Amino acid sequence: MVWISLLIFAATLTLVVWQPRGLSIGYPAVGGAILALACGVVTFADVVEVTSIVWNATFALIGIIIISLILDEIGFFEWAALHMARLAKGNGRLMFAYVILLGTVVSALFTNDGTALILTPIVLAQMRALQLDSKTVLAFVMASGFIADSSSLPFVVSNLVNIVSADYFDIGFARYASRMVLPTLFSVGASLVVLFLYFRKSIPKQVDLTQLKRPREAIRDMRLFRLSWPVLAVLLAGFFLSDSLHTPVSVIIAGAALVFCLAAKKSPTVQMRRIVKEAPWVVVIFSIGMYVVVWGLHNVKLTDLVKSMLDALMGHGLLAVTIGAGFISAILSSIMNNLPTVMFHALAIGASQADGVMREAMIYANVIGSDLGPKITPIGSLATLLWLHVLGKKGIRITWGHYFKTGIVLTVPTLLLTLLGLFLTLH
Repeated sequence: MVWISLLIFAATLTLVVWQPRGLSIGYPAVGGAILALACGVVTFADVVEVTSIVWNATFALIGIIIISLILDEIGFFEWAALHMARLAKGNGRLMFAYVILLGTVVSALFTNDGTALILTPIVLAQMRALQLDSKTVLAFVMASGFIADSSSLPFVVSNLVNIVSADYFDIGFARYASRMVLPTLFSVGASLVVLFLYFRKSIPKQVDLTQLKRPREAIRDMRLFRLSWPVLAVLLAGFFLSDSLHTPVSVIIAGAALVFCLAAKKSPTVQMRRIVKEAPWVVVIFSIGMYVVVWGLHNVKLTDLVKSMLDALMGHGLLAVTIGAGFISAILSSIMNNLPTVMFHALAIGASQADGVMREAMIYANVIGSDLGPKITPIGSLATLLWLHVLGKKGIRITWGHYFKTGIVLTVPTLLLTLLGLFLTLH
């Protein structure tokens, strides 16, 4: 039964990553879940349990993406990117830093997937408008792709894996955010330094901004643009009030998305039918299917391997648990994708002997490892796969070998410093 479960998981993940002939990621995930049911690796009760864990995360992601697509249609993100570029006043190094900081804000509020789908094409278009050379363009694009995941720590809604972990361990929005303040500062700070050092030779000292349009020219619907600010402010407040209101974040996001959708119906620039069609509905069946397959690995006791490692780490203190749990999650994410990893690791934590601060360290280190670890390889996260797909459509090809060489150099020091930030928070 162990080998059957492993083969089902390997085949499912291979088809998800490979996507032969443009195969949607939902089909192999559902196929793997059905096969796991047919082989007796999982039961229908397991499917119900998995659905109860991941529904909030998947619908929250869909709501955030719909909001992001509407904001993108009215020029919201392009307006922000143009402001960042002009704020640098032609200083290439400052502009590089501002692109990273903009990616940080977008990832925090609109998920890492939103950054990959929306901000990357905007950054690429601006670099080409400035007529910069290919090495400079690649440096800015790689920076925007890296920061999409490395800055997706601060809130539960910043990454799909954050929501899954928070729901599984019943962690409220405010409590989660309080634990991630220092790790986020460490992650963003380390990302800035590491990215600059790695790409310093490709970043121009001065950039001619005369080729860029003015930020106001990017706004295609001023009425909806002005409305977006109070709606986003209420949305953010709603996140922090969700604990006291006992309301899932997906419900709050759905309310904001509905307001945007109703307002956008009168907009001459927003095509609501196309936006609703482009929303990642397939993520719903993908998440449930993929996690059912992972539950099969748990049923055949494969999570006990991680559990035994976590239990062994506890004998070496809080720092060892924090660093060790984070790197276990990061390595697994880089090999088998972060979506199955966060659940696989969460099941192991749930079965471990940890309690109190040790348990907290494992939970948040799992999230950090699942957020940052995927940057080591191209298959590590859905956001990276989307990012590579977007770049491919824009004529930029990044080989897996080049990505891996860059990813491991950038990720390891950033991950280590971020985990140290978590240790200081819990210590």
